[in-house]
Amino acid sequence: MTGVLLAGGKSRRMGGGDKCLQVLGERTMLAQVIARLGPQVARLVINANGPPERFTEYGLPVTADLIQGFAGPLAGVLTGMRWSIEHASQALAIITIPTDAPFLPMNLAERLIDASDGVPHRIVLAKSDGRTHPVVGLWPVALANDLDAALKAGVRKVLDWTDRHDTVHAAFPFERIGGEDLDPFFNANRPEELERARVIVSRQVEC
Repeated sequence: MTGVLLAGGKSRRMGGGDKCLQVLGERTMLAQVIARLGPQVARLVINANGPPERFTEYGLPVTADLIQGFAGPLAGVLTGMRWSIEHASQALAIITIPTDAPFLPMNLAERLIDASDGVPHRIVLAKSDGRTHPVVGLWPVALANDLDAALKAGVRKVLDWTDRHDTVHAAFPFERIGGEDLDPFFNANRPEELERARVIVSRQVEC
């Protein structure tokens, strides 16, 4: 599997900039995400627009959206697929995660793969607390051409595209993190959510 770190958004609710480079404890949110997903996949790539040099310290390849104009997370999925096809031809699928979710499950890849049940073209999306997380999923690279055509036809919502395909869900429970029961897909989209994440990380350190 290739892990694709989605960092291509505009971070409007955070006031702009790279929210994944915000610091939690002693490292950035991106570093937190890398530490969690890295051991679960064969390789990682960052999907981000703009100057790639701002990610140099992470030592990972950076690839910008192939579809121009900030076409949303599906553009990041397609970009990750194309990158994996070119650089990791043995990988049959990619796993995408947002870079503003620092408490992702340590068994994410395993659970997504299990839910696919070996069906070659099956998409698997993560789910928790009854809610689907459209940008956390397993995507067969064989669907790249179909996704490319859909994006060029104007499709932008993830579920509008996944509903056309064999899609299942992998359900994840809340986890005990920093002394509280937390949705493992908690994401820091807004300043107040970033502050909450910092509090949780500080509690982890204290423990």
